[in-house]
Amino acid sequence: MGTLDPRASKPDARLSSPAVARNREPILEVLRQHLPSRGLVLEIASGSGEHALHFATALPDLDWQPSDPSPQARASIAAWRDRLGPANLHPPLALDVTRRPWPVEDFTALVCINMLHISPWAATEALLAEAGERLPVHGVLYLYGPFKRDGVHTAPSNAEFDRELRARNPRWGIRDLTEVTDLATRHGLHLEAVVDMPANNLSVVLRRHG
Repeated sequence: MGTLDPRASKPDARLSSPAVARNREPILEVLRQHLPSRGLVLEIASGSGEHALHFATALPDLDWQPSDPSPQARASIAAWRDRLGPANLHPPLALDVTRRPWPVEDFTALVCINMLHISPWAATEALLAEAGERLPVHGVLYLYGPFKRDGVHTAPSNAEFDRELRARNPRWGIRDLTEVTDLATRHGLHLEAVVDMPANNLSVVLRRHG
């Protein structure tokens, strides 16, 4: 990706992550079980846009709103949408999770994949606070990524990954699931499910209290 497309007059802005091809179907299986049948799903930190494209295509009764603070990521999301996107996939929003209130009106559910460990703890705090205030009653916040459990990494590879992250940015790092869910509880969200996923990741489903 990122090379000149002979069918277009400008470079192809689409980015591609090999991890998406590996995890999109397992994630989709969990989403099918926990997302509402209809409504608008706001995806936080959509990255390349490949997840958004896949989920919007697979879940045509849901409107899918991708977002990302990065102009490069938003260009990639838009390019995937322009080439292959279904009608229920919206143009990407410029959204920094820490800048509240977010520039979007109502949403039915939130999806956040692989953000918590590559952002400061303040981003997790803002995500959970906004979810607690703005999700509808019984609305879902879905998280995916690596987590520690009871302060312990779930695999040696995750421990090494954590060291690499903190070397790149001391404010990054794999979060402890208990710390995340405790903070979620303080914002009116309860833990509904934790699902083991490929490559030592977890799906974490939080639901807003009634």
